[in-house]
Amino acid sequence: MNVAQALFTGLTQGAMIALVALGYTMVYGVLKLINFAHSEVFMMSAYFGLFLLAILAGTSPTVAIALGTLLAMGAAAMLGIVVERAAYRPLRHRGGRSALLRVTPLVTALGVSVLLQNLAQLLFTARPRPYPQLLSGTTEVPGLGTVGTSRIVILVAAVLVMVALEIIVKRTWFGKSMRALSSNEEAARLMGVRTSRVISMTFALGSSLAALGAVLYCLDQSQVYPTMGVIIGTRAFVAAVLGGIGSITGAMLGGLLIGVIGELVKLTDYSGGVDVLVFVVLIVVLLVKPAGLLGSVRVEKV
Repeated sequence: MNVAQALFTGLTQGAMIALVALGYTMVYGVLKLINFAHSEVFMMSAYFGLFLLAILAGTSPTVAIALGTLLAMGAAAMLGIVVERAAYRPLRHRGGRSALLRVTPLVTALGVSVLLQNLAQLLFTARPRPYPQLLSGTTEVPGLGTVGTSRIVILVAAVLVMVALEIIVKRTWFGKSMRALSSNEEAARLMGVRTSRVISMTFALGSSLAALGAVLYCLDQSQVYPTMGVIIGTRAFVAAVLGGIGSITGAMLGGLLIGVIGELVKLTDYSGGVDVLVFVVLIVVLLVKPAGLLGSVRVEKV
């Protein structure tokens, strides 16, 4: 693999990581909550996609992929709403600024993560399940040589989704409500924003993006197993923090950087230390710019 191919592969990897990182950064931007259960939503979405693709196996590959992915995104959105309403909403209005009340949602997120992971093992067993090879073809790309069709589809889909997300956040009522809620929840409520609905929609949107990343990731290179969310979830969280937690553009940039760095490291003699270098880069960036590459520091009144 030459440098150009490594860069292209890194961009596709980074695009998938960015789709998952967007869920972390959107929830944090609205609630100031690190939703550690998001990596398990990614894993459950991969199972949703696997079963839906099996059901749609009698149709053409294009129809199966498109319809299966959309249905998996819908199922993931419902799961995200259930997680928010069952685990986080009861804690949201308890008020107070003590250290215990700040830590409680974080512990709850970790508990939901463990619950979903063990539920997947109970329902689906720990045995890895292969995805159907519906995107196994190759395409000749000038300057890159032979490239897997799946990676071209991943990159195009990720770019289109990210552009659509920017439009949603910047140009729609929901996006304006989400930004108002992020700035001041009480003021947003006084201005008529239905905060509970906006928060649920944020969880649903972030979970659906994780589902898109999960299906594309598995179609390209991975089997499905209950602990698959740990690695990709960790990298996505690092991407969100690296780009600036709470910044949608930062999550995209962080994901792409991690993907490219990982593939370039694989060209060296230290290919086994990808995650080590990723965390080193994260530490250096946070030492120089604690808010992340595109994040901003806000003064919190107490």
